[in-house]
Amino acid sequence: MLLKVRDLWKRPDTRFLILFLSILGVSFFIVALNWVNDAFVVPYTGFVAKMSGVALTILGEDTTVNGVVVSSPRFAVTIYNGCNGLVTSLIFISGVLAFPSSIRSKAIGVLGGLVSIQIINLVRIVSLFFIGIYLPQYFSQSHVFIWQSIVIVAGVALWVLWAHNYGISSIKRN
Repeated sequence: MLLKVRDLWKRPDTRFLILFLSILGVSFFIVALNWVNDAFVVPYTGFVAKMSGVALTILGEDTTVNGVVVSSPRFAVTIYNGCNGLVTSLIFISGVLAFPSSIRSKAIGVLGGLVSIQIINLVRIVSLFFIGIYLPQYFSQSHVFIWQSIVIVAGVALWVLWAHNYGISSIKRN
């Protein structure tokens, strides 16, 4: 038996999936626009580079930051668009906004998730910098296979924790 579109929309799981994919698609489209990239993504990536440089300096590295490049006499990394935590953040935000919960719960989720994802990404960049110095033969594998996976899994895990602690409890209270 074929379900009507309206009947599908009544199902919470279907509604979540449609909203999640729609929000994610729109956000990816917006971020891909040249003027958004130039006005927001590039400066944001520069900020991520600056924070990475600060963290590395605190850890004793003599670093300089030039745009999106963090360098020292021993190693340098360039933080590209896919390495700034933005994709994981957009996935996380899309999940929070699509989930049926209160505005307050969504605000807590978005703010807490963004901060957490950026802290994880900062640890990623700093550790990759040190891998580049001390274990350069493992840099590429660590960057592509290990840390990209960790950051995405962490974003999904943060969403599951939020949905369990704030999203679902928010629904039960209403």
